[in-house]
Formats: sequence, structure tokens, C-alpha cells
Amino acid sequence: MDSQQNNEPDRLIPAEIYPAPAAGPPGPSPNAAPPAPPEPKHRHFNGDWRSVSSTLLLFLLAPAVALCIAAFVIQSYQVDGESMETTLQNDDRLIVDKLPRTLARLTHHDYIPARGDIIIFNQTGLPDAGPTGEKQLIKRVIGLPGDRVDIQNGYITIYNSAHPSGFNPDTTGHYHITATTTPGNVDVTLGKDQLFVCGDNRTNSEDSRFFGPVDASQIVGKLILRILPASEIEKF
Repeated sequence: MDSQQNNEPDRLIPAEIYPAPAAGPPGPSPNAAPPAPPEPKHRHFNGDWRSVSSTLLLFLLAPAVALCIAAFVIQSYQVDGESMETTLQNDDRLIVDKLPRTLARLTHHDYIPARGDIIIFNQTGLPDAGPTGEKQLIKRVIGLPGDRVDIQNGYITIYNSAHPSGFNPDTTGHYHITATTTPGNVDVTLGKDQLFVCGDNRTNSEDSRFFGPVDASQIVGKLILRILPASEIEKF
């Protein structure tokens, strides 16, 4: 008996049950040119150089700015000596205002502080002035331009147009000192740009009683603040 042949047609598997794989990208054509190599990335230094230049400029300008501030605006000083006791003590750290003097010079005027102000000024002709022949001193302004300053019998008397009979600046409230007498024998009339200065420690101060009036051009600045010692911080 002949074997029975299977005449059933081939079965198709629905795509919903076994999805066909997605078609991939077409392969490269055998005649296609090879891809171009990527462009090299160039590093840009413009921003880096600007940053470095700004930093260098800051380092160069900072000392110059500090010097200008110290020379023309404000500066710290340290007291050396006892001539201003008991108002100021040896080694006190001070802040001195130079701006009024700077502005006066820019406008071609003399800087004249008020009576009672404590000033820093340059003085020549002192035995301990050093090789420069000049020393910076700190004293209190007693006499102003046009004043007649008379020191006799341990007292200072100021004569001017407002006080023709004279007054003692140590007792009029412009300032307060503990010294009760002022040794010396002085009678001088000040010029239009001259000041008479004294230390508050009247028995131990080298001042206008010895080297004469101070010219306005000698003034460095005016004391505005004591910052050290911290327990003695004081505004002037």
C-alpha cells in the first residue's frame, strides 16, 4: 500500500504572536566613501589669560592703593614717648586723618586745625631727628594764626581779636588735661599760617616752647581715633 502523502498546506505564524524583528540600518554600500575623521577640538585660552591678567593687575595695584591711602587719606601711628600723657600713653596705636590736609593742598590752601586738636607734624632741628634731620611729633594745638601766646608764671594766656583781655585755653573747655602748670617764658604772635603746639605732659614735652611755632605746611594729619589698647578705644 502506498504511503499516504501529507497534502496540507504550510501554516503561517501570525505576526501578532511572534513579531518580526525590526529592520536594522542598511549596511554600508561597498562603493561608499569612508566617513570623515572628527575635527580636532582646539582649546581656547582667551578667557584664561583674562583671568590671569586680572589677578596679576590686582596684586600690582593693591600695594599702590594702600600706599596712596596711607600717604593721603588715613594712616596708623604708634605713640613713642611720654609727652602726651595722660591723654595718650607710650605704645598707644592711633588712627590719623590726612584727608583734610590733602584737600587743602589740592585747593592751594593752608590746613588749619581747630584749637585743642591733636596733630602729627614734621619737625626739623631736633637733636634726635636721625639721619633725615626730620622727626614726626604729636602735640596739641594751643595757639592759632593771629594769636598772641604768652606763657608766664606757669600759665598760658591767648590774646586775639575775640579775646583782647586774654584767656587760658587749658581751662576753657576746648580740651581736658591733668597738667596744672605750664613751665616756660614765651611771648610770641603767630603768623597767618602758624600754630603753637604743646604736649599735654607740660613738664616733659619738647614743643613750641622750645622750637617755636609750627607752620601749616608741616602738618601731616589730625588724630581721630585711638584703637589700641582695646580697653582704651577713644574718638578724638
